[in-house]
Amino acid sequence: MKKLRVLSRIEKEKLMAIIRVETIDRAKEIVDGCLAGKISCLEISYTNDNAGEIIEQLKTIYADQILIGAGTVLDSETARLAILNGAEFIIAPNFQLSVAKVCHRYQVPYMPGCTSMTEIITALEAGSDMIKAFPTSSIVGPKIISTIKTPMPHVPVLSSGGVTLDNVTNWLQAGVDCMGVGTLLSKGSQAEIAEHAQTLRKQVDAFMN
Repeated sequence: MKKLRVLSRIEKEKLMAIIRVETIDRAKEIVDGCLAGKISCLEISYTNDNAGEIIEQLKTIYADQILIGAGTVLDSETARLAILNGAEFIIAPNFQLSVAKVCHRYQVPYMPGCTSMTEIITALEAGSDMIKAFPTSSIVGPKIISTIKTPMPHVPVLSSGGVTLDNVTNWLQAGVDCMGVGTLLSKGSQAEIAEHAQTLRKQVDAFMN
């Protein structure tokens, strides 16, 4: 089942690049840098109007080398368009029931941003597949993961922001299921992105092994 394969890959890789990009050439530089560091899960943010085109082109170029999803999906219309363009998962800074319904219809994982336990429970009851700790990840840091998982240890959590080259182990120890990483994996040259990706991957592998 494709949905389960997508979720399994995200959980296994533990790292996801959060990308805001305007051109396919720059997108390819970022993807190549990430792949050099064995990071293949990518979120393309819909803060840019051409995000759907970027998703479609990247999936055509890289096929199963990458797992690519849409981020900042605020409404069901955007979710459907993203899925039709090849998005394999949907991420948002908020929970929206209409988006959850579209994702279920197409059997695509949905990962809404939640701040409170009430929001988390509401999102889970609507069938959300993973909870994005947003904006708390960048504000609180790794502690937010253990705070969520103390009363609800079964909740799969994606962090968004707050990951540095020096605190990956702290996030993993707190129980994070996947770490969304922005600046380190989307800014700078392809070589710099590759270096950052390699550093992050080494720390994940060291912890997991």
